[in-house]
Amino acid sequence: MTGKDIAGLEEARELIPQGTKINVTFLGNEDLEMRVAAAKAVKEMGFVPVPHLSARRLRSQDELEEFLGRLQEVGATEHVFAVGGDPAEPEGPYPDSLTVIRSGVLQRFGVREVSIAGYPEGHPDISDDVLWSHLDEKALALAQQGLDAVILTQFAFDTDPVMTWIDAVRARGIDTPIRIGTPGPAGIKRLLGFARRFGIGANAMIVKKYGFSLTNLMGTAGPDRFVSDLATLLADDPGSGDVKLHFYTFGGLAATSNWAREFVAAQSSGARR
Repeated sequence: MTGKDIAGLEEARELIPQGTKINVTFLGNEDLEMRVAAAKAVKEMGFVPVPHLSARRLRSQDELEEFLGRLQEVGATEHVFAVGGDPAEPEGPYPDSLTVIRSGVLQRFGVREVSIAGYPEGHPDISDDVLWSHLDEKALALAQQGLDAVILTQFAFDTDPVMTWIDAVRARGIDTPIRIGTPGPAGIKRLLGFARRFGIGANAMIVKKYGFSLTNLMGTAGPDRFVSDLATLLADDPGSGDVKLHFYTFGGLAATSNWAREFVAAQSSGARR
């Protein structure tokens, strides 16, 4: 959710299981008060807030400490997501999330678990060599500091690069839990807009495999086929380890939550039959 989504969370709260982790963004058009208010709302509604720390948007260590201090006051620092962020030039001393992790600041404010980013289809502005070396270094730094880690990936439309990437992560000796980014149901044009922005493969073959067509951009698309196919592939790959999902709620918290409930109910019904 974003700092503006408190009303949407209120609408969806009865649809989301208590204890669910809900990430709170760190966008350029949000301020400290919005981010803290959103994290507080997540906590008060019975969920687990995971505030984002956008390294390149942080103007100073003081700003990082102020943010973490305010989050700690509302009980929202146990889980955070450290990510590089969008600005082409860092606004302060943190060029990437690895620098934030190595700063030693996180533990002082009660952080216990840090999510770090994974990119099964690469990053449009960062080479694969850098992505892999930073993943190795972040996993090592967190382990050395006694912090738990989760790898949270960019969303995907195609299971093939996801499975190849998971196997490559495990081959590097990283046994951290992985959460595969999955877009909740949303308008097709909106999904493609996000895909272009983040360098996600969206050619005709891939999107047809996912469940929609580039020649018909009307309506919405959900991740039913992607999730089902991924579950089958993971079941056949015992070396994949702890892999679950993280939903990007491009179509809204309620729509994604409704989809998840209906999907689980359908799977349970099919299993009983």
